[in-house]
Amino acid sequence: MQHMNAALELARRGLGRTWPNPAVGCVVVRDGRVVGRGWTQPGGRPHAETEALDRAGTLADGATLYTTLEPCSHHGKTPPCAEAVIAAGIKRVVAAMEDSDLRVKGAGFAKLRNAGIAVEIGPGSHEAAEINAGFFLRVATGRPLVTLKLATTLDGKIAMPSGESRWITGEASRRRAHLLRATHDAAMVGVGTAVADDPELTCRLPGMADRHPVRIVVDHNLRLPLVSKLVVDAVKLRTWIVTRSGGDAARHQGFRAAGVELIELPGADDGIDLGVALQALGQRGVTRVLVEGGAGLAAGLLRRGLVDHVAWFHAPAAIGAGGIDAVGRLGLEKLAEIPRFDRLTVEPVGEDVLETLRRPA
Repeated sequence: MQHMNAALELARRGLGRTWPNPAVGCVVVRDGRVVGRGWTQPGGRPHAETEALDRAGTLADGATLYTTLEPCSHHGKTPPCAEAVIAAGIKRVVAAMEDSDLRVKGAGFAKLRNAGIAVEIGPGSHEAAEINAGFFLRVATGRPLVTLKLATTLDGKIAMPSGESRWITGEASRRRAHLLRATHDAAMVGVGTAVADDPELTCRLPGMADRHPVRIVVDHNLRLPLVSKLVVDAVKLRTWIVTRSGGDAARHQGFRAAGVELIELPGADDGIDLGVALQALGQRGVTRVLVEGGAGLAAGLLRRGLVDHVAWFHAPAAIGAGGIDAVGRLGLEKLAEIPRFDRLTVEPVGEDVLETLRRPA
């Protein structure tokens, strides 16, 4: 597993940067020595196998290639990786898992075997599936994976009754939240949070200035101020607003002139259908969305069963009754109806605790 573990670590480098393609890592090994490494590049190409083979050069002849996903077999914007593997003289391929994309799904392995290459499938499959859970979910359902990020007190509050909220969690938690942004394709907030907090939704970690997610605001009536940071920066940082179609044409034009892309969807008095909104994001290639507030958006996603992961930062403090809740009203009447999650990890982050959870399979 040593070489597959290395390939998995390389794959993680691409998270948040490779969409609409999966994040793949690849290692080429000859006579026990790594002669080439690669991972999917920003925008989804070149692919990991091509990168690793280019670095290996002639040393790939007779080598073993470890990859976290089945090499592609179809002609797209780049030639098939399976053909590149064959042409390089690779004798054995170890892959973590099959690609669920119907354009590939076993065809890459078949092409390799037909060329006389030994193929082994399975080592690292669990880790590889976790890395590309968003890609596989988009292939299967059309929507991206949703991670709900919460930063709360122990009693689930995100602000004082006055709205004061900076800062409930500590600096270490805020740094980790920026890392979450860097590993997601998009960061999404509701318009209430966008108006109240005027966030930038960027990654501001040292050395990661190019890892900003697409910034998305769910804004049914298009009430986000044109002077907000999200709009002012839209000319240089990709910004989308999900809104209802048929709104004020002049206001729509004002946002477009500022560089904002409007995703216009059918709307009703009670807002945008979040399931439809996620499908629209999936159609644009998004595979991983980090939801950062507010309470109404969180409740809407939970109510519809659209939250796949939760990243809960909680501080050792309490605000009590009257504080602003992290999750709005779900409208549930029975305990059996409440959303439940499986706990994956619990770790200290500075003075806070980060729990990661996953929706049960």
